[in-house]
Order: sequence, then structure tokens, then C-alpha cells
Amino acid sequence: MPQDNQPQNDNKQHQPAIVVNSQYIKDFSLEIPYAPEIFKEIKKNPDVHVDVEVNTRALEENYHNVDLSFTINGDTKDKKFFIIELTYSAVVQLNVPQEHVEPVLMVEIPRLLFPFARQVITTSLTEAGLPPFMLNPIDFALLYQAKKQSVHGKN
Repeated sequence: MPQDNQPQNDNKQHQPAIVVNSQYIKDFSLEIPYAPEIFKEIKKNPDVHVDVEVNTRALEENYHNVDLSFTINGDTKDKKFFIIELTYSAVVQLNVPQEHVEPVLMVEIPRLLFPFARQVITTSLTEAGLPPFMLNPIDFALLYQAKKQSVHGKN
């Protein structure tokens, strides 16, 4: 009987720390309010403002949903060039100590999801007839620290 229990314990200890069970586009919107007239101004580089948010939700023991949300506004001098909103999500299983769960969910999982979300954004803008736009890497650790400080500052 002890031999049967031993492999189960070894198996539990050898599970990967992070398992991405699924990733998906939860919400997506692309607007070009002044199309087709705005396409005459394509040669001008728009001013681009990017907002990023990370939200998590526990699903069941060790399973979590992580939402990586972007709102990107491209503006010319006097007109809205484009608006893109994307929530790219994942269901993940974590096998990490409890004190590491929040940082893994808020930093490591978004870091894993970012290239896929960036690809959706870039491809969508290009397919919409807009110039290629490459979203720069995001420091999710800095974003996490800022969010923690704003929460603690409100208390």
C-alpha cells in the first residue's frame, strides 16, 4: 500500500508549475470611425495611447481565469484614427505555493499571453487596411506593483 501512495506524491510534486489549459479571445472590437476618408491620412503616424489591464478570477482549486485587456486609441491631429479593444484570456492551472499565486497570475501569465494578444492586434489592424502597428513589450511586474500600490494607497 505505501508503494501505491508514493507514485501519487511524486506525480504531484512533478507537475508543471503553470499549465495553460486554454487561451481565447474573450472580447474584441475594432472601430475606424472615419473610414474610408481617414485612409487618405494613413501616411501620417497617429498618436497611439495604450491602456492595459490584468484581471484574474479563481475558478476552482488551482484553476484561474486571467484576462489581459487592451484599449488602444489611435488619433490624428483632429480625428479618431482607430479604436481597438481586446480582452485575451486564459484558463490556467497553477501548482505553486500560495504566496506565489498572485504574482504568477498578474505577471507571468500575462507575459505568456502577450505575444498572442499582440498578434491579434497587429493582424487586425493590418487586415483593416491600416499601417502595421507593433505593440511594444509591457513590463507586467511594474504594472502589478503599481496596481498593488494604488490598492494599498486607498486603504
